Formats: sequence, C-alpha cells, structure tokens
Amino acid sequence: MTTKEDLSGWLIEALRANNGSASIVEVCKYVWNNYENELRRSGDLFFTWQYDIRWAATRLQNKGILRATESSPSGIWELAI
Repeated sequence: MTTKEDLSGWLIEALRANNGSASIVEVCKYVWNNYENELRRSGDLFFTWQYDIRWAATRLQNKGILRATESSPSGIWELAI
C-alpha cells in the first residue's frame, strides 16, 4: 500500500520530469496522472496526499535535496542536486 514515504520519491520524479523545477500544481498533476490508482488504494492518504506532499517537500528541503523556499520563486519547488 502507498504511504506518505512514497510521496518524496514521486515529488523528486515529478521535478526531474520537469527539468528540475515545477510549481506545486504541476507536481500534483504529475503525481495524479502517474499514480492515481495507487492513491485511490492508499486509504486515508487519498484524502490528504496533497497536504502530505508539502511536508515531503519540507523534509527534502531540510535534507538539501530541494532548494530552500527562500531560494526559489514563490510556489516553485526546485531540485538542489
């Protein structure tokens, strides 16, 4: 079953598919278009995944995988590596 931990990998995958940078909406569209079935089968995560993916982004920023919010345009997530 899909868990919150899967969201980090999907987020990175979405950014790579968009040349390392994308809006939050673009990332969520990518995840939905590619993982809709997994999300539908994920239990409560189906109802919270768009919120949880933002926390995944924060964790990736803390690890240095995503650029800090202050270093990116508003509403844009960017890979730092």
